[in-house]
Amino acid sequence: MDIEVVYALQDDQTVFELTMTEGATVQDALQACGLLDKSYSDSSLNIIPGQTPVGIFGEKVTYQELLRDGDRVEVYRPLQIDPMQARRARAQAQKPANKTKPVNRLKS
Repeated sequence: MDIEVVYALQDDQTVFELTMTEGATVQDALQACGLLDKSYSDSSLNIIPGQTPVGIFGEKVTYQELLRDGDRVEVYRPLQIDPMQARRARAQAQKPANKTKPVNRLKS
């Protein structure tokens, strides 16, 4: 069966195309493409089986999940910033510098 394993860093994405046998697991695929053997200077990027989150087509799975033909295994790296904090920072940056309060006027 043919599968893909994808691992993205901040500025780089690596895609491995593998042919695996029936009964192969996510961990088998990571081992086959060598990602479990890689060591980065930033240890938070290293893949630790059972700890580093993985998924298939965006759905989180375990390392023992059985693969099916055509699966795309994704390795998720740690977030650099909380998504809610990033949204607040973008909203704050878009606010106009001279903010005036709106006047509520009631019609008589």
